[in-house]
Amino acid sequence: MAKITFIGLGNMGRPMAANLLKAGHQVTVFDLSQAAVEALVADGARTAGSARDAAVGAECVITMLPAGQHVEAVYLGEDGLLAALPQGTLVIDSSTIAPETARDVAEAARARGLAFMDAPVSGGVGGARAGTLTFICGGEADTFERVRPILEGMGKNIFHAGPHGSGQVAKICNNMLLAILMTGTSEALALGVRNGLDPAVLSEIMKQSSGGNWALNVYNPWPGVMDGVPASRGYEGGFLVKLMAKDLGLAFDNAVRNQAAIPMGSLARNLFQLHAGQGNEDLDFSSIQRLYHPDAGA
Repeated sequence: MAKITFIGLGNMGRPMAANLLKAGHQVTVFDLSQAAVEALVADGARTAGSARDAAVGAECVITMLPAGQHVEAVYLGEDGLLAALPQGTLVIDSSTIAPETARDVAEAARARGLAFMDAPVSGGVGGARAGTLTFICGGEADTFERVRPILEGMGKNIFHAGPHGSGQVAKICNNMLLAILMTGTSEALALGVRNGLDPAVLSEIMKQSSGGNWALNVYNPWPGVMDGVPASRGYEGGFLVKLMAKDLGLAFDNAVRNQAAIPMGSLARNLFQLHAGQGNEDLDFSSIQRLYHPDAGA
């Protein structure tokens, strides 16, 4: 088993670190939230007063952070982790960030003799808790083989997308499609309800027809239709609107840089930005249903 430092104990990071403990790894955690740290310590983790101190003696460092600027702040510069880690240390970043940022961190790691892998995830909070996440990895093939046994403690599908940054490209493509599916599903449900249809009946009809998709089948956005999803607990928890808006911004920026047309992705970005600006940024992204039908579930 490995000595692992895990930095970033948010909605996703906390259950991911907990699953590493269950897999038998020695885990040291750090987060600015003391409550999150204490919960992991109660499960058997160790902690330290700073990210740098937490990484002392680690064979592997994993980060799960909100955005690219946080990743840069943790890793880069003379005070960053890369400057403190001994050669050969395995570094895995599971944040969703711009591919260019991932490549910059990878190059800085390579220059110091460190093995870096960008490994963003898909599967949501439910997948993080169940240990069934999908990891989408970018980096060298030999590094991928080193990270696989560790990632298997937190996920069931481990993909090597290609060189550094490829994991991030695949992730933003996936999340752009997810946003399109969720907005389309919410729009269809709202139209049906406006015409007097029961949202549960309509959902089952579409699920068994050609309109079936992950947002409808697994993460239904209409309150009360599906148990165990954020829509049925006031859209609390899950994947926050502000994070989806951030990821759609990454997709948009990448499309501009590569001269790629993303008309549906751009519209989804605008819809989520509008929804976030109406005071919904800390709700689950399936709350986009309220943009189409404000009294959904009432």
